[in-house]
Amino acid sequence: MALEPTEERYIQALKFRWLTPLYDPVLRWAFRERTMKTRLVEQVHLQAGERVLDLGCGTGTLAVMLKESQPRAEVVALDGDPEVLARARTKAAKAGAAIAFNEGMAYDLPYPDGSFDAVVASLMLHHLVREQRKRALSEVARILRLGGAFHVADFGVPQNALMGSLAKVSELLEETADGVEGRLPGMFRAAGLVRVEETAHFATPLGSIALYRAEKEGVHGRPDTGR
Repeated sequence: MALEPTEERYIQALKFRWLTPLYDPVLRWAFRERTMKTRLVEQVHLQAGERVLDLGCGTGTLAVMLKESQPRAEVVALDGDPEVLARARTKAAKAGAAIAFNEGMAYDLPYPDGSFDAVVASLMLHHLVREQRKRALSEVARILRLGGAFHVADFGVPQNALMGSLAKVSELLEETADGVEGRLPGMFRAAGLVRVEETAHFATPLGSIALYRAEKEGVHGRPDTGR
């Protein structure tokens, strides 16, 4: 679906283009990046021969971690910002990780129906305004194979008053309200995903980060995962 000419394509990393070079250091400091992404990679539990999409891959840290977790899987990564994609390609090349990086928007994915076993979105959904977010979730459901899973890390409901106060800071930079106010699970279900669950929660200097897992209804042959 094409955007209207006046509609913003997405919210820049940290909202302003001039802050993009600070994105990696901010993630490391403010979001417990290594801990959170390690947990997310473990949750995906990628298998040999599977195909995974890192949606809104940013500078490629998670895509590289996914490839390193299962070198025989196919990792595809997409982002709408050519500047951060250039950083991601450099990072993957230094790591010796063969990853296909594509430029595109989460709400208009350039992939066929049912073409991925898993889709991962780490701190990406709050870069979209709500209508874009709804369309992106519908696109995720479209490209997942039957029984495929969607794995998400994003702002969640604050677990205490301090986290609630910190969440107000994040709202000044990006569209975090749907996560902070607990609407994301309902949005996953509205997009057609099932078995939605929150799997982990992290307290960070900028608020609570939740991990979610949801599935596309159907049978998925992963007998060794226990799922």
